[in-house]
Amino acid sequence: MREQNYALFGLVAPLTAIIFIVVSIVLSPWFSWWSNALSDLGHSVDSEVAPLFNFGLLLSGFLIILYSITSFRNHAKYTSYFLVLTGLSLQLVATFDEVYGSLHFQVSVLFFAALCFASISYVVEKRSVLAVTALVIGLCSWILYGLEIYSAGIAVPETISSMATVTWVMLSALRIYFTKSTT
Repeated sequence: MREQNYALFGLVAPLTAIIFIVVSIVLSPWFSWWSNALSDLGHSVDSEVAPLFNFGLLLSGFLIILYSITSFRNHAKYTSYFLVLTGLSLQLVATFDEVYGSLHFQVSVLFFAALCFASISYVVEKRSVLAVTALVIGLCSWILYGLEIYSAGIAVPETISSMATVTWVMLSALRIYFTKSTT
């Protein structure tokens, strides 16, 4: 496989997570954006879609790690380290689901912190306006949630901050894929 083709993992990884999360939500009529966390879908005792949801996070984390250590590493070396951490921590969120209590909380915080640091690194390394925008949107969603400016479940800032970050990740993958190979 040409190295350029590995960039497709940067598209497939976020899409995998999105598809598995959306299907899990559709199959869970009890899920509410106003009172739930996305991780409630992965609760191995209380959620009938936990295997589906957690498998989607595990697979997505694996794919983002593949993207990070292949084509993205040559595009943004330092940011690739943070994306590896992001992928690994996403897998930890799935592995240590809500049944694990505070451990799940800790790996979830690690995941969102890794998203934040990946965006900061990409801003510094690539001067990306999109990454700055994603960072601001993500941080604002968490700050407004924490200050109780709006009434919603934690799934809302989780989704906003994740979706904001995957925009620059997916765009970077497209740029790498469509860049002519110099070899």
